[in-house]
Amino acid sequence: MNLYSFLQHLHSGFRYIVIALILAAIIGSLVGWIGQKAYTNGNRKLNLFAMISAHTQLLIGIVLYFVSPLVMFNKAVMKNPVGRYFTVEHWVIMLIAIALITIGHSKSKKGIDSEARHKSIVIFYFLALVIILAGIILIPRS
Repeated sequence: MNLYSFLQHLHSGFRYIVIALILAAIIGSLVGWIGQKAYTNGNRKLNLFAMISAHTQLLIGIVLYFVSPLVMFNKAVMKNPVGRYFTVEHWVIMLIAIALITIGHSKSKKGIDSEARHKSIVIFYFLALVIILAGIILIPRS
């Protein structure tokens, strides 16, 4: 197994852990927000693990970006839907999602009460999850 194949499988498989953690964080905070429950240390840790997993996925993706044969650095890439997706679109979409997760986590730490903390996680992590899923679903097929 070569480096590209290993990283591709790692990146592809790890996404399920990232999505599961983000979804768990959203559900936990949604229950806390609607049920007016306290923002616990467990909530904080789950939100942190979701953010760390997204950042880890980003690091794997950065390495994969530079070893992938699908990434092309020439003008012709814009005419090739698969090449354009992996060279330009995918990383921009995912970077936006990770920025939203990071902002949501930061806002939850600065929240003045439990409601504000839960609300920040629900809103920002949900937007990030939608963007991540759209970025995965919209992969062009060659």
